[in-house]
Amino acid sequence: MNNPEKPILAITMGDPAGTGPEIIAKVAASETEQTSTRMVCIGDAGMMEKTFRLINASCRVNPIHSIADAKFQPGVLDVYDLKNIDPDQLKPGVVQSAAGKAAFEYITTAIDLALEGQVAGVVTSALNKEALNLAGYHYAGHTEIFAERTHTPKVTMMLASGHFRVTHVSTHCSLRQAVERCVTSRVLEVIHITHNALLQMGIDKPRLAVAGLNPHSGEGGLFGTEEIEQIQPAIDAARRESLDVYPSPVPGDTVFLRMQKNREFDAVVAQYHDQGHIAAKLVDFFGGVNISLGLPIIRTSVDHGTAFDIVGKGIANPSSLIAAIEYARIMALHRSAVK
Repeated sequence: MNNPEKPILAITMGDPAGTGPEIIAKVAASETEQTSTRMVCIGDAGMMEKTFRLINASCRVNPIHSIADAKFQPGVLDVYDLKNIDPDQLKPGVVQSAAGKAAFEYITTAIDLALEGQVAGVVTSALNKEALNLAGYHYAGHTEIFAERTHTPKVTMMLASGHFRVTHVSTHCSLRQAVERCVTSRVLEVIHITHNALLQMGIDKPRLAVAGLNPHSGEGGLFGTEEIEQIQPAIDAARRESLDVYPSPVPGDTVFLRMQKNREFDAVVAQYHDQGHIAAKLVDFFGGVNISLGLPIIRTSVDHGTAFDIVGKGIANPSSLIAAIEYARIMALHRSAVK
């Protein structure tokens, strides 16, 4: 069963009332997508059987309760069956606590399997935060669940698509809080995490840029001093460690162009959520990948929501899930690159 060239990945079903089951079914039904990795869906076998019928796929479901029972055969989707949702009672495309509870259990099960070394990484389908909170799980999203479950105090988010890669000093907080979180220690921490992630993606000599916080990177202090007082010291410290970081903060309105078009950098450290997310979604809205960095396990995710408005129509796009699986596979193969 041990095949380092084809790592086993746990794919969570996400909110079962969303499009997670559909995009997993479409990936499982594609022979092309089964050639490079071995996937186990963490979810509900009955829900996946119903979804295969929805998309008229000939795949069958193999319900399992142990990774050792997985078949990894073409035309068969191994489902680690938690039996925690009734597909006939579930209301498609509707926020409901039962779906939030089920989705949470898929995540925690996948995390535990990864921590135990039974799977090489976790790929997550979308959550609905309202359903999650209705079920009594008060988290801002996947990242916070992973951080708590793995006892990891310092994590960050990377959005990736092809050559475009961006990490964040802060994410889910107000803009005022984002400014407060732009401090040397945190910027340097994210530089380190980003560097290590690129090594794990097979990039031998990562080149990084750090975005400025203020317009024109502060224009020498005219529009703000965070670049001088907080960001530049982090860059200087990283360069003293021989990390290849551009020698000064790069204005946010040009840094992504220089990475994506000019190929000057392999990744950009953004200062706050929208600075990185707007650029990422302009580059690739459907096929982008969300990667949690700093965890003791590999976690990648689709970079879209549950798409309740199109549930049951059979038109959900699996591109982001396909890309997330590929990133997880590559990171699993290069895990030893990170010291």
